[in-house]
Amino acid sequence: MSADRPSYEELAAENAELRETVLELRSVVDVLRAEVAELKRQLGQHSRNSSRPPSSDSPFSRPAPKSLRRKSGRKPGGQPGHPGSTLALVDNPNERKRHEPGPCTGCGASLADAPEVGMERRQVFDLPPMTVRVIEHQLIARRCGCGRTSCGAAPAGVAAPVQYGPRITAIVLYLYVGQFLSKKRTAQALAELFGTPVCEGTVASMTARAADGLDGFLTQVGERLAQAEVAGFDETGLRVAGTLHWVHCARTGKYTLITCHPKRGRGGINDAGVLGRFRGVAVHDAWAPYDTYLDVEHQLCCAHAQRELQAVADLAGPDVDWCWATQAADALVTMQKLVAEATAAGAEAIDPYALDKQIQLYRSAAQIGMTQTSARSSTVMKKHNALARRLLDRQDDYLRFTSDWRVPADNNGSERDIRMIKLRQKVSGCLRTLTGAKQFCAIRSYLSTAAKHGRTFFDTLVMLAKGQPWMPAHQ
Repeated sequence: MSADRPSYEELAAENAELRETVLELRSVVDVLRAEVAELKRQLGQHSRNSSRPPSSDSPFSRPAPKSLRRKSGRKPGGQPGHPGSTLALVDNPNERKRHEPGPCTGCGASLADAPEVGMERRQVFDLPPMTVRVIEHQLIARRCGCGRTSCGAAPAGVAAPVQYGPRITAIVLYLYVGQFLSKKRTAQALAELFGTPVCEGTVASMTARAADGLDGFLTQVGERLAQAEVAGFDETGLRVAGTLHWVHCARTGKYTLITCHPKRGRGGINDAGVLGRFRGVAVHDAWAPYDTYLDVEHQLCCAHAQRELQAVADLAGPDVDWCWATQAADALVTMQKLVAEATAAGAEAIDPYALDKQIQLYRSAAQIGMTQTSARSSTVMKKHNALARRLLDRQDDYLRFTSDWRVPADNNGSERDIRMIKLRQKVSGCLRTLTGAKQFCAIRSYLSTAAKHGRTFFDTLVMLAKGQPWMPAHQ
């Protein structure tokens, strides 16, 4: 063998080193591919395929509006029988002004003594100039012949030499809590609209007094929610004092209870005082702490599941002919439609053949999803596998609405109730103290419950400002 040529042992060693290098490179490539897939999944998330709110969507890559609902067959806009609302002429206006014509438009003669042959009515709805009305209560003191002096009593609620009345307090609360203005902008609005100087501290003290007057109301609402047959539960983050806190919501179609707590899990849920003593059907998303309450039945939110399934379909791409996630989502939507049609028709149950067919489509799709992702070789695959497994393992909790028509298929009601808190943060920023956040949530609970009973915000706030908060009748 030539001295210039490597020996067999040297070649074998080089080949072994090359194989190790190739294996290392393959391992690095697999890791990078997994990271790229996870980054693509995160970049592809938006309000349509995740639990992110629409406000978090980028203005430069905002997804085209697309509802997860399927076509209902109805035309867009108001449906037949829907009561419209528009300005209409009133029979007794506050003021009438007559506008006479000038000279005749034909011959130019004066029409002063001409007979009146018609009239066209036009009405303008407007507000008079608004000023604050000051009422002075004079407490007269008189001395009896016996030498004793007696003084007149002030009306209820008049406790200081100078104070704001209940209607101004209600307007402050309406702007601050009802319409989410900041304290500064609320004070500015009062000053400009009514010529009344109000400082931010006054707004804060009015809010504190109003929230303190709701203890009995909140206790009553909490008890009625705990006794309900079906209730929704949700939570969302809120910046309080510069850190992330959590707003918890418990609600039905008639009652809303919103609380704020530093913790998202059982600590915050138990602080609300509802789910721990609730024995009905709890409607919520698939967040694990809700499942630790074992004395309740569960309805997992199908809308959340549809968004997760949409994310799987989006990641598969438009070139894929069939995706298990699309079939599962379509089956969920069809089952909801079957329930809606059966209830509208006054039927006692869904057509069992139609329901069984959709359940089979749902199960087969989830089973295929589990099989396709069984390797769980990447973060994305693990998430998709967990979703498919959950759809199968929690089938009864996802499809409870098909057999118990008291139960909604989604938790959209809770999301609507709790969305007001996110809207407040978007409009006026975070709350500075936990005490202030709890006060805000207490008044929001009051307003939301009142609205569900057909009450207007302003009237119920006037009652609260008078120290006589509205209480819902037991239903």
